[in-house]
Amino acid sequence: MQRRTLLTWFAIGHLANDWPIASLWLIVPAAGIAMDLSAAEIGLLFTIFSIGGALAYLPAGILTDHVSNRGRLLIATFWWVAIGYVLAAKAPGYWSFALLLAFAGMGNAAWHPIATGVLTQESSGQRAQALGVHAIGGSLAEVLAPLSVGFLLVYVDWRDALMISVLPTILMGAGFSWVASRLPHVETPAFNKQDFKDLLHVWRRGSGSRIAAMICSYNTALIALLSMIPFYLADEQGLAPVAVGVTFSALLVVGAFAQPWVGKLSDRIGRRVVLVMGNCAAALSAVALILQPPFWIMIAAMTAAVAALDAIRATVLATAVDHTDHRHGTTLGLAFVLLEGVGALGAVLAGVAAGYSWPLMFAFAAGFSLIAAVLAYVTVLGHA
Repeated sequence: MQRRTLLTWFAIGHLANDWPIASLWLIVPAAGIAMDLSAAEIGLLFTIFSIGGALAYLPAGILTDHVSNRGRLLIATFWWVAIGYVLAAKAPGYWSFALLLAFAGMGNAAWHPIATGVLTQESSGQRAQALGVHAIGGSLAEVLAPLSVGFLLVYVDWRDALMISVLPTILMGAGFSWVASRLPHVETPAFNKQDFKDLLHVWRRGSGSRIAAMICSYNTALIALLSMIPFYLADEQGLAPVAVGVTFSALLVVGAFAQPWVGKLSDRIGRRVVLVMGNCAAALSAVALILQPPFWIMIAAMTAAVAALDAIRATVLATAVDHTDHRHGTTLGLAFVLLEGVGALGAVLAGVAAGYSWPLMFAFAAGFSLIAAVLAYVTVLGHA
């Protein structure tokens, strides 16, 4: 399969797999309002969902490096996601809903290290660009899914909206077989515990620990903003579901389409400058939000903060692969654990901060963006 065709199909697969997950940015706040939940309880839902995903990233990454037929693994993720969210839509209460979100999130999580592991192996020298193209699918899901859910919530409740949001995943689960059958089988070594320990040792020493801390800080800031902005627009600004969906989708457009370009730029000039500039731009924009500016200035600042962080995501992942340049699937599995597992604490912590005041929540996001910028600056980050 040609590289361009491979990238296109993987981006589409990413879109379908992430569609119901991206729908949660509006569905969870809608469920929270229906259940009369606090901001902290809504943040906890996102955190539990992300922790569930974190449990699947590393095993999926290890499988990528030790299973020759990776196409079958990719197909399985679509059905796992679909079944998980159908069950979550029928959950009778808060904790059953939270646990089923976590279960479904594990299926979605498994797609990422498998798909990105394949792409980084097939795109040596252009890793960040390939990851950026793949990321377009997920970013488009984050743009289009909340937009569609905003309109759905006018006519149906959050449960029906979640059921409908699973349809793209089901369709791709049925249609991805053609792509999976054309993925080359690879020779894979048997799992070696010592090899895995050596990989962990690479992350524990020198710049590895600083890169890990940078990844956690970066995603803490991003998840804080993504999890709380829809609730802020609905609860504090009084926007209707359609307006929240349109506004939130608009926030994500710029970063979604910037990822391949920013990734390609980091392939050329190195990772450090891109990561420092992106995180600093997000921090400055979040600081502007602390001042509670007029509505349209607030929307512009939110757009700048989210776009700056979203645009550098592929560069963050490429940095992890550059650091080890070994066992791409396992490395990316570890990176996603840091992103979505540790970093996802940003959702519940941001919810707690928002319970005190919204300026404190935006200060929380600004602080972690700034920490990520400093860590990127003091860490030796090279080219792909």
